[in-house]
Amino acid sequence: EQLRGVLINLLDNAVEASQAPGCIRLTSSSQNGSILLSVEDTGPGIPPADKKKLFQPYFSTKGRGTGLGLAIVHRIVNDHNGTIQVEENQPQGTIFRIELPQ
Repeated sequence: EQLRGVLINLLDNAVEASQAPGCIRLTSSSQNGSILLSVEDTGPGIPPADKKKLFQPYFSTKGRGTGLGLAIVHRIVNDHNGTIQVEENQPQGTIFRIELPQ
């Protein structure tokens, strides 16, 4: 249930960030005893200064919401002994990558 919530949050954020005719891609794979998940969007991307604060409680780049979504995502991934990273999607957009032990 918790991991489903993680994916729903990341997909909701990707949908909100991507303007039509944007593209969102969800991928999964297995590598070296880990499950790899990624959510990619073609939105405007995240400024470098904001990437450092994304997983902090109450930080938001949106005009609405509590700023808790990505903090909760981060906690859930950590509680499952995983990691989450954010990086640029070329030529534009954002990728959230999650690695979880099998």
